[in-house]
Amino acid sequence: MGTILGDGTIQELRESIGGEVITPADAAYDEARSVWNGMIDKRPALIVRCSGVADVLAAVQFGCSQDLEIAVRGGGHSLPGFSTSDGGLVIDLSPMKGIRVDPDARRVVAQAGVTWRELDHETQAFGLAVTGGLISSTGIAGFALGGGIGWLMRKHGLTCDNLVAADLVTADGRLVHASERENPELYWGLRGGGGNFGIVTSFEFQLHRVGPTVLAGPIFFPGEQATQILRGYREYTASLPDEMTTLVNLTTAPPAPFLPADVHGKKVVAVVGVYAGPPDEGRDLAAPLRSLGTPIADLLGNMPYTTMQSLLDGMFGPGARNYFKSGYLGGLSDEAIDTLVRFHGPSISPTSEIHVQHLGGAMARVADDATAFGQRGAPYLLNAVARWTDPATDEAQIGWARDLYAAAEPFSTGGTYVNFLSAGDDRVAAAYGSDKVERLARVKETWDPTNVFRLNQNVRPAGLVPA
Repeated sequence: MGTILGDGTIQELRESIGGEVITPADAAYDEARSVWNGMIDKRPALIVRCSGVADVLAAVQFGCSQDLEIAVRGGGHSLPGFSTSDGGLVIDLSPMKGIRVDPDARRVVAQAGVTWRELDHETQAFGLAVTGGLISSTGIAGFALGGGIGWLMRKHGLTCDNLVAADLVTADGRLVHASERENPELYWGLRGGGGNFGIVTSFEFQLHRVGPTVLAGPIFFPGEQATQILRGYREYTASLPDEMTTLVNLTTAPPAPFLPADVHGKKVVAVVGVYAGPPDEGRDLAAPLRSLGTPIADLLGNMPYTTMQSLLDGMFGPGARNYFKSGYLGGLSDEAIDTLVRFHGPSISPTSEIHVQHLGGAMARVADDATAFGQRGAPYLLNAVARWTDPATDEAQIGWARDLYAAAEPFSTGGTYVNFLSAGDDRVAAAYGSDKVERLARVKETWDPTNVFRLNQNVRPAGLVPA
């Protein structure tokens, strides 16, 4: 519970901020407090839209002095709503858009308010990229800090594997630098450990030669062929070169012009792939995807990398209600496949989906103790994506995702991806494993001993007695 803020106190804050301070009395408040997930409807006491690091420092100092719960917002895509707070202070980094690309060193330094669309736009001018989000409006910050599973991961690793350095504002108002040589234990924690340790204001990433044209896109098949497609996909991915990253999506055909009208609203299977190399070299490798079933629409071909990065945007815009239930699968046994297909049929919402994402490659070859990210060795990631608009159906929609995951749990490794945890899903220990949780708790004790930054997939400081 924060203190009651007087007009004079807020005015003092405004005078110390180069950006904006927004309160419930301001016309911009409702727009400023809105986030991507329509299930999240919170009313912060204050929103500070930071123009730079000085604003972040001032906002943290103010929040701590006034005993306000602090939420940190980058892109605002946090599924559980960690980027906002009821009655607290939102430190909004979205105006911080600085990007500097060094094409010779293949590096980029980007501020924490940058989205993947904005980063890709700058890096692709030089034919460079780093593993990014599947939705281009996603912010780079939370995505990278939680790990970063994307289309380039099998060839170039997770986003966090490409994090060279970061600048971070601590709870006690310092700006520190983290890299392999400077504050190395903090650097370890930032690569997969989320926003536990402070507010990262800028990221330096290693870039790779990608694009500007890649072989990529989806192939759609009839839903009744889901079993044979998943079985064929299991064989296809058994010995797949690193350059190819793929995903199977059990979904419902949207009323899109690239799909025949007679399949709109019917169950379909989309197999999506990206080849992270010269497109001509990927054609033979991608060809077997077409023979997994009888294609309804084949959109796998040459396209700009930036087009692929925004291909799913239209289906995942802001405002819908979202609940994910996710975990790593140890394989795709016939029993696991039968379970997924069984839940494909009765998904309640036409915008709900079942994703099976093939992992491995470069991300699996990073030593397990090199970063905080957990479960690198899992071959697949299952994500039950419940997405709908009617609040009256919340219980049923969430129930579908939970029931699906419970039925698939016998085929799980027991781990999960921290960026896909929804509200009420307390599996932080499962995301990291006990050894890493203990190490993260020690890093947390060093940098945030009183757990000021607790609106995240929280790891409590080692020395903090549970309430």
